Amino acid sequence: MTARVLVVDDILSNVKLLEAKLSAEYFEVITAFNGEQALAKVADELPDIILLDVMMPGMDGFEVCRRIKAAPKTAHIPVILVTALDQPSDRVTGLEAGADDFLTKPVHDLALFARVRSLVRLKMMTDELRMRELTGQNMGLVEASETLAEADPAGRLLVVDDRPESVAWFRAGLEPKHEIAEACGFDEALARARGGDFDLIVVSLGIKAFDGLRLCSHIRSLPEARNTAILVLVSDGESKKLAQALDMGVNDYLTRPIDKNELVARVRTQLRKKRYADRLRHNVQLSLEMAITDQLTGLHNRRYMARHLDTLMKSSADSGKPISFLIMDIDYFKSVNDNHGHDSGDEVLKEFANRISANVRGIDLACRYGGEEFVVVMPDTDLAFAYTVAERLRQSVEVAPFRINRPPNSLRITVSIGMASSVGGDDSADGLLHRADQALYRAKREGRNRVIAEAA
Repeated sequence: MTARVLVVDDILSNVKLLEAKLSAEYFEVITAFNGEQALAKVADELPDIILLDVMMPGMDGFEVCRRIKAAPKTAHIPVILVTALDQPSDRVTGLEAGADDFLTKPVHDLALFARVRSLVRLKMMTDELRMRELTGQNMGLVEASETLAEADPAGRLLVVDDRPESVAWFRAGLEPKHEIAEACGFDEALARARGGDFDLIVVSLGIKAFDGLRLCSHIRSLPEARNTAILVLVSDGESKKLAQALDMGVNDYLTRPIDKNELVARVRTQLRKKRYADRLRHNVQLSLEMAITDQLTGLHNRRYMARHLDTLMKSSADSGKPISFLIMDIDYFKSVNDNHGHDSGDEVLKEFANRISANVRGIDLACRYGGEEFVVVMPDTDLAFAYTVAERLRQSVEVAPFRINRPPNSLRITVSIGMASSVGGDDSADGLLHRADQALYRAKREGRNRVIAEAA
């Protein structure tokens, strides 16, 4: 994995050493020698990760980190503070400034490279979501997620440890703000991870009954826990085990003996990141749904129908089972808009969509085709059964008036329906649609408010 790394230190020899080590691992390295230079390089270069010295003249690393994390354009860039400071209070200060990790000099290569790769990998996942969200923004579908906006979120945590006193210590440090669940067995932990909807899972790698790394690997492979953050507990000196954990996708770690304030700070950081990623995923999903959905009626749109119908026609050709296609046009809809206003017309369209949904099966695809035209695609359905559904739908529209919010407060509406079924492996989506459209034309020509089936 390659990435652009910004190294910031006021001592040239330190910069050159880190630059040489990182370049040997095929990272692209850019450098800065004080806080002001660092902020300028971050703004201009947008690196993938920042290695930042704390003890610098003028603006120290803590303040540089705060400014990076305060700017929406750069807040998602991971920052590792690299310093000779080694007290728990120093780590907490760094984490509270927004740093993603805190490495003490002299930095061991294994720990450095493992952490850089881990944070870059996590950033790339977030970058992909950010790019997809940006596409939705450019299409006018969603608003941008505010980066790490939630300062101190509460979360639901699972603690996996075989020592009751350790679990009790976690509870004392994190409750009642956070909801804590616990597990001590491998299968129990997997079962809880699969069904618990946790924000963060804390796994002790010192459990004697099973391999904690294997548990992390299994959790990370669960579809239900794919987006759940994992924090591991390691003993001092277990750098190889920690590197393995980070390589398999663990988000963060704590080294025993654990400082309570550092625990709180690292949990808070992971929860903030997860909340942001969750909002990005929500916006991406919303963009996808809006791109294929008619915003007025909530039904799928014409674009989605066209793609879906092609897929169904291929499946029908393989299986030999027919597809039926209904196309519907609300009778005299123009007069609704002309006499009662477009807002009343919108009310009729929405109610019409509701009646379609109430009269078709879950397997059927209901779409707004455009204007007052709607379609229903019915897989594995012959013409006779489709006719029964269409007639039931026609009657449901005719018998019950449509409510509107202005006088006369209700309207009598009818619908004309044309339908056709596929005729074998050589049939096409265009041919099916054309025959149904011809049937609709006949239904309107013969007096409207009727269902007409067009033979192939």
